Amino acid sequence: MIYSIICSRKDKEPLNFKNLLKYFKDANIDCRVAYDQEGIFQGYHKTVKELNAKDDDIIILCHDDIQIFSDRDQFVEILTEALIPQDVGFVGPVGTTLLGTNAMWWDPQLRQQGYHRGFVFQGSDIKKLIPNYFGHHGNVVVLDGLFLAARKSTLDLVGLNKPKEFPNGWDYYDLFYTLTAYERGFNNKTVPIILTHYSDGVMRPTWDENRKEFRKMFRLPTRCN
Repeated sequence: MIYSIICSRKDKEPLNFKNLLKYFKDANIDCRVAYDQEGIFQGYHKTVKELNAKDDDIIILCHDDIQIFSDRDQFVEILTEALIPQDVGFVGPVGTTLLGTNAMWWDPQLRQQGYHRGFVFQGSDIKKLIPNYFGHHGNVVVLDGLFLAARKSTLDLVGLNKPKEFPNGWDYYDLFYTLTAYERGFNNKTVPIILTHYSDGVMRPTWDENRKEFRKMFRLPTRCN
């Protein structure tokens, strides 16, 4: 069984949100929308607890402003096969093999040196999408939170609650989840699912608050092969 969880706001529904919900429905993925949460940590934690999911069920955690272009059957096949090995933690479209001391996975200097992995489209309009190639797919230490997938047992082990050190509940959940999994011995991976993120990547002012605490919680830099 595959589930998907999306945190969203009823008064700010993205333009193509209904297309995303239809995609999951047509792919026989049980999609749950957590509206108007206090934070993304809370939304994910609460909704996973409400699922009647088994340990080996796959749970997708994704943004509400994405659109998936992959063939539905192929999409399900890619996720299922990627998460069969018990040593695989999270999978997603983009991430990095090296997280530097600044805790910015998309660090342009590291990107130029070839440490990044994956591919995603970006832009605010489907007619003006920019292909954003980060590198060939493979193992990574962390993944971007626009789309994450893992077995339910992995989410239980990592824990989805907000760390008490984080001042706000919306930022650095992706790096916290995926780096925690990596440090627990899991391999995180980028996988060839095709999607777009209708965002230019603008950071909230609160982003840096959680980043400062994240840097204290983990030993950086950290790198995988």
